Amino acid sequence: MKRLGMITIGQAPRSDVAPIVSKYIEDRAELVQAGALDGLSKAYIEGQLYPGEGDYVLTSRLTTGESVVMARHKMQPLLQSKIDHLEEQGIEQILLLCTGVFPGLVTRTAYLIEPDHIIPPAIKAMVGGRRLGVLVPLAEQTETLRAKYEPHGLDPVFAVASPYNKSESEYRQAAEELKRQADLVLMDCMGYTEEARSWMAEATGLPVVLSNSLMAKLVSEMI
Repeated sequence: MKRLGMITIGQAPRSDVAPIVSKYIEDRAELVQAGALDGLSKAYIEGQLYPGEGDYVLTSRLTTGESVVMARHKMQPLLQSKIDHLEEQGIEQILLLCTGVFPGLVTRTAYLIEPDHIIPPAIKAMVGGRRLGVLVPLAEQTETLRAKYEPHGLDPVFAVASPYNKSESEYRQAAEELKRQADLVLMDCMGYTEEARSWMAEATGLPVVLSNSLMAKLVSEMI
């Protein structure tokens, strides 16, 4: 059986997101999970990887269900190490389970599937000349993520709701902000779930795109 590597910037296994990916790849490939933060304690992560002023900020989930916040430049070497590890296992396709931008990641033999290369142009094709709303986990991410969309002619409006707090009220508040300004909503984090998408769709009355579901559908066509 073929194997699809899946690397989270948090800890594996991702019991929240892996079922979404597995649903689309069905029984055509074995999903091999790895996490950039595997084996690290929350105390270590908060002490050594926490972002400083001006850092590109990321967030992800630990196996305990807790979330952590990290600086990209501090955790990217850990991510590269996991890519190397999956390649050493002979895995030929690796899905990065993060929509953030990671300049400089490399592979020797495997094909690395990076959502930030795929989602913005796909969303541009879907939204056309309409207004795009983007839901992100952290307020600090709105400006850094804007640069991901501008090359594709997109100037999204942003709202914030954490994929890890599971607060329906927080989603509904974000929905109120977006439904007044957007015609389509993208949930721009691989940690959002189908339940959260349902909340946003109901509260906004708009089409809502779930990043991990979109990537899973596309990757399933490559296997």
